[in-house]
Amino acid sequence: MAEPISDLPDLTARIARLFVYPVKSCAGVELREALLTETGFDLDRAWMVVDAEGVFVTQRDLPRMALIRPQIKLGEVVLRAPGMLALHLSIDSVEAAEPTPVQVWKDTVNAYDMGNVAAQWFSDFLGRKLRLVRFDPEQRRLASSKWTGDAEAPTQFSDGFPLLVASEASLALLNEKLAAAGHAAIGIERFRPNIVLAGIEAHDEDHVAGLDIATADGMVRLKPVKPCPRCPIPDVDPATAETGHAVRDTLQTYRRDERVGGSITFGMNNIIVQGVDQVLRVGQPVTANLDFA
Repeated sequence: MAEPISDLPDLTARIARLFVYPVKSCAGVELREALLTETGFDLDRAWMVVDAEGVFVTQRDLPRMALIRPQIKLGEVVLRAPGMLALHLSIDSVEAAEPTPVQVWKDTVNAYDMGNVAAQWFSDFLGRKLRLVRFDPEQRRLASSKWTGDAEAPTQFSDGFPLLVASEASLALLNEKLAAAGHAAIGIERFRPNIVLAGIEAHDEDHVAGLDIATADGMVRLKPVKPCPRCPIPDVDPATAETGHAVRDTLQTYRRDERVGGSITFGMNNIIVQGVDQVLRVGQPVTANLDFA
């Protein structure tokens, strides 16, 4: 017997792409599968570059960070950049014996310094005195309760939430508008999503009450909580680090969102409701119900 229509989900999608960003604001790593932890994907924003005062730096000020490309290997993350020898970061060890406070946005959290070799590597490539730090696993940094409500959503060095979800259709619509304005198409990497969905209409990810993802071990449930306001980073070319304004100028024409004070948005920040320690894989089915409240 067929299921009643009222019980069917409004949307049926699938995971098209998965990304993790080991070092905040450096290039991402595309994966076929990703382990879900309580702070998001394993190793996502586990490291961060800070200035001499311990304040985080990003592509907003240093667009050449886009050229730093991590690889995840057995027991280590390897960083490569043009003209530089590879920098190897151990996943299971740090240089410092004690954590030190660092600042990411308005939060001050503990982190472990990764030592002078890593500091010199980043300083040489980016042309400023910098250091690399690793998030202290004993630290608990929570996403804003203004958006998560009663739910506690831990995160590491992300801008504010465990996972960012976008869709292929949203990018396709933007590229249509870029082409109409005489600009070249761009890739989804510019928006730094963790999960990219296929099979839904443009910006449907903005209007769902939750995302249910069927895994080999059960169900992962994500809850979209905040539209993602866009800074200048999507206008940084990830291949060259050249900056422009075409992306933001185009988004300004159709993506203002009153939920975030009229800022332009692309993608939705999500928190994890269920499914920590499960593995998400490309191709897994995703269902959701629309919520235009």
